[in-house]
Amino acid sequence: MLGIDSGGSGVRVAVACAGAQLGGAAETPLTWASATPVGVGDRGIDAAGLLERVLPAAHELLRRAGVSRPAAVCVGAAGMASLGDDLRATLPGAFAEEFGVRRLALAADAVTGYAGALGQRPGAVVAAGTGLIALGAVPLPVPATPAEGAAGDRTGTPGHPGDGTAGDRTAGDGTPGEPAAGQRVPGDRAPGWRRADGWGHLLGDCGGGAWIGRAGLEAAMRAYDGREGGSRPLLARLEAVFGPAAELPGKLYPRPDRPAVLASFAPEAGRCAAAGDPVAEGILRDAARHIAQAAAAVCPRLESGEVALTGGLFRMGAPLLTPLRAELAARLPGIRVTEAAGDPLDGALRIAAALAAGELRLPLDAGLLNVITA
Repeated sequence: MLGIDSGGSGVRVAVACAGAQLGGAAETPLTWASATPVGVGDRGIDAAGLLERVLPAAHELLRRAGVSRPAAVCVGAAGMASLGDDLRATLPGAFAEEFGVRRLALAADAVTGYAGALGQRPGAVVAAGTGLIALGAVPLPVPATPAEGAAGDRTGTPGHPGDGTAGDRTAGDGTPGEPAAGQRVPGDRAPGWRRADGWGHLLGDCGGGAWIGRAGLEAAMRAYDGREGGSRPLLARLEAVFGPAAELPGKLYPRPDRPAVLASFAPEAGRCAAAGDPVAEGILRDAARHIAQAAAAVCPRLESGEVALTGGLFRMGAPLLTPLRAELAARLPGIRVTEAAGDPLDGALRIAAALAAGELRLPLDAGLLNVITA
């Protein structure tokens, strides 16, 4: 299997055995990485720029694995939904010509992140770093027989990708195991994706790193002014990290990476909360409430549902996780909270393996997950 993860922090490529990705013997994938992100042009994410780096790396990894071509490929990319036109137009033909690939999945990085965290189980994944997004899914039912619902029966063709629309041999077209036309399915049981937040630091990302950092800096500035709601411990940390409080606006506002700068202060809020500062504790309780609200908005209420937490923000530990687990228990009683089993590159490999085996049950969606077969 060939998995590719393209995002803001660069590009990663991996080759692994399909059996290991479907629950067989453990195997460490062969990997390659570049810290340079793929550029964006008039047609969105630059497909030629991605292929220029990915193809040589894939050839080398396949050579090391002792195989000439992968059984299936999954490309996960940040911005696939809104910036993926060039990728969708170019990659199917390029991979078919280069490797003879007959099965290709093109996915948003949120989908590969979901697959890495939960595989094809129903539930929700909350990814929290600088920002925050929650993605929930109800996969298609397990087919009654191995022959039913195979990936090849639910996908499109190189010129007609399976995107979940009517008539493309995807979800909703009468594939065995799917609801029949006109059949009503309870909302929490109908196969599909659900998204909450991820709208950026100005419109949302509530409870994420930038949100926590901004709230911590606001409390510090309140203490500097002598206003209610201020925190002297947070003010001390502001001055230790950024210098004099009165100079912070001049340093922060011109920065093009303001969300990352704000998020860099989130660990300071966590340390102050761990030390017993009531203002910092309140900030993290509020963050936990926002995170739980996003998870509750997308998580299907199924007996087998679970919520996986992934992303660097959760390394903050108990100051955030303790109130978050309490909020999740209150809003999603009976839903299990777990750590993510893997990352988006792991998810790309899992999707490719399921596609090759005819066992892909994640819902197809025009903006989130397209599948192309020869």
